[in-house]
Amino acid sequence: MTTESPPETAGRARAVLSGLDGVMPAVDAIYQDLHAHPELSGCEARTAGIVAERYAAAGLAVTAGFGGHGVVGVLANGPGPVVGVRADFDALPIAEDTGLAYASIAVGDRPDGTTVPVMHACGHDLHTASLIGAAELLAARRDLWRGTLLLIAQPAEETMQGAKAMLGEGLFEKFPRPDVVLAQHCAVTRTGMVHHRPGVAYSGCRNFRVTIHGRGAHGAAPHWSVDPVLLAAQTIVSLQGIVAREIDPGEMTVVTVGSVHAGTRPNIIPPEAVLEVTLRATSEPVMDTLQAAMERIVRGVAETGRAPRSPDIELLEHTIPVDNDAAVTDRVRAVHTELFGAGDVIDLPSANNGSEDFAYFSSWDGVSIPATMWFYGSTDAALWDAAPGDLRERMARMPGQHTPFYAPDRLPTLRRGIETLVSGALAYLPGRPA
Repeated sequence: MTTESPPETAGRARAVLSGLDGVMPAVDAIYQDLHAHPELSGCEARTAGIVAERYAAAGLAVTAGFGGHGVVGVLANGPGPVVGVRADFDALPIAEDTGLAYASIAVGDRPDGTTVPVMHACGHDLHTASLIGAAELLAARRDLWRGTLLLIAQPAEETMQGAKAMLGEGLFEKFPRPDVVLAQHCAVTRTGMVHHRPGVAYSGCRNFRVTIHGRGAHGAAPHWSVDPVLLAAQTIVSLQGIVAREIDPGEMTVVTVGSVHAGTRPNIIPPEAVLEVTLRATSEPVMDTLQAAMERIVRGVAETGRAPRSPDIELLEHTIPVDNDAAVTDRVRAVHTELFGAGDVIDLPSANNGSEDFAYFSSWDGVSIPATMWFYGSTDAALWDAAPGDLRERMARMPGQHTPFYAPDRLPTLRRGIETLVSGALAYLPGRPA
């Protein structure tokens, strides 16, 4: 590992990034193309093809179709550390309403056969375009570093399946095992800002499908039914008591019912109702408590309501918390601070309530690899600066991720995304001897 000072690393980063203006038009075109043609988790064939093509053009050894549509690029540049850099590229089932000239009008098919609108509402198109730009710049200036870059373009992050699929196929056995793994995620803070957080930066997550069984009847004869819609409503209200009354107030926990489906007509009491529930916590023991309480309430309400049989509770997706290595975080933060200035490098005050399957790249099958994920702003500076309040209050006022209105300030965000990846990787890739 390199032992040079942050100013020395930042100096090499500036030299690599001197070519940024030259690659920006192509990176911007890639970003707009990805944004206009999003693909759902597990369906990212077109996106993966673009990544593989750009990797190959930059001189990387490319393996496509790894762990689904994953793409792995290896750039070996002499003896030295192996640095893994990961970005994700799947999109969400949301209808875009940004008004952008390159807005998505795409649709996609879900596993259940339904067709839904698709949008890059979480910035994975930013992540991927920035990774491609960083790869091209680092490949062009191999004279300024040594070691091996392992560039991981990951599918299916939103369903929390992609990291596990790539690792399960042998990512760290079939390719050079990294000494450190780095990643970043765009945020709704002002463009130019970069945020770090040692320790837990993202919560863990477990998503469930709950099927409540009833007995159908005519809507005019509810006394002949066991109404699963009523049981679902009682269940939803009761679940809100878990965080309020069963969890230490000092713990970050969330219980959200994000999907409710039942019935076809107002005058038909259906035989079942389906809820989709997400649980969030920053530790696995607390998550276990949340799950046990959720299952107890779901079954208890059904039994009290005379359900003909116990509900089905199916774990759909899950990931563990992202726990950033403190030493890696400090090292990358120091280089970012040297490069961008302390005014733009601001630590997050608390963990993000969202979740990220990047967690598995640092902890998989008994293997632990130091890793960190940082955040970089994507909101127009004028919009951010005009908003009142502190960091968290301003974030709440911005057009948010996972909504139809998320529209990053494109060019400044792409530039900063490339700059952070290049400098973060160089923090662990030493310079060549003079």
